[in-house]
Amino acid sequence: MKPVEANRFEKLYQRHLRLLKLQGKRQKTIDAYSRAVLRIGEYFDCCPDQLSTKQLESYFAKLVDSHSWSTVKIDRNGLQFYWRYVLKKDWQWVNIIKPPKIHTIPDILTPAEIERLIGKTRKLRYRVFLLTTYSMGLRLEEALSLQVGDIDAGMKRVHVRRGKGHKDRLVPLPDLTLRGLRELWCRHRHPRLIFPNATGSLKKIQQATTHMDRGGTQKAMKTVVAECGIKKKSLSTPSATALPLICLNAG
Repeated sequence: MKPVEANRFEKLYQRHLRLLKLQGKRQKTIDAYSRAVLRIGEYFDCCPDQLSTKQLESYFAKLVDSHSWSTVKIDRNGLQFYWRYVLKKDWQWVNIIKPPKIHTIPDILTPAEIERLIGKTRKLRYRVFLLTTYSMGLRLEEALSLQVGDIDAGMKRVHVRRGKGHKDRLVPLPDLTLRGLRELWCRHRHPRLIFPNATGSLKKIQQATTHMDRGGTQKAMKTVVAECGIKKKSLSTPSATALPLICLNAG
């Protein structure tokens, strides 16, 4: 990409990021939509604002061959946003690029399988994280983002903030999960976070500014699933399942 064009591309790209933030998009969406713009710019080695309909057709035909329909859909939505809000041009591809609708039923872990997962997890922070996630039916990011002020021990409920659709909700808090959260917090006593992203000295953990790393947490979960010999693809549960008593003290 020539310097002049690269400079124009960077300015438009930064505007794209700003507009995504101003519209309240989640960071995961911002990353995906911005990646779509970077991908097409790299593919043609030019600023996307000058691409023709024929070039876009060629690009998406290649993308369908090399990537999943999920990626194709995300890139379509990301470029649609870029065309509409950054370039202020009509985007005619919404009805042309239509990923097939696939209806699947997620695998559900049984209470016994969940108990095995939690019991097999060695580190306390991951053990309590799994217990919290499965006993209350939380999504990964919802559990990671929990803060001390979200736990209402008296009313036995948890305030989940900005979940799916940016909506808050109250979730019942099982007694076993409350005991686990208390035990974990008593170990680190972070003033704000339930799952601080730090290891080592107590002072270092208490000074953490972010929650546990999403990727590291997923890796830990996959490792335990493999050790348990569970072959199901999904790690979801249908509801706040009443789990058997699980020892939290080891590890």
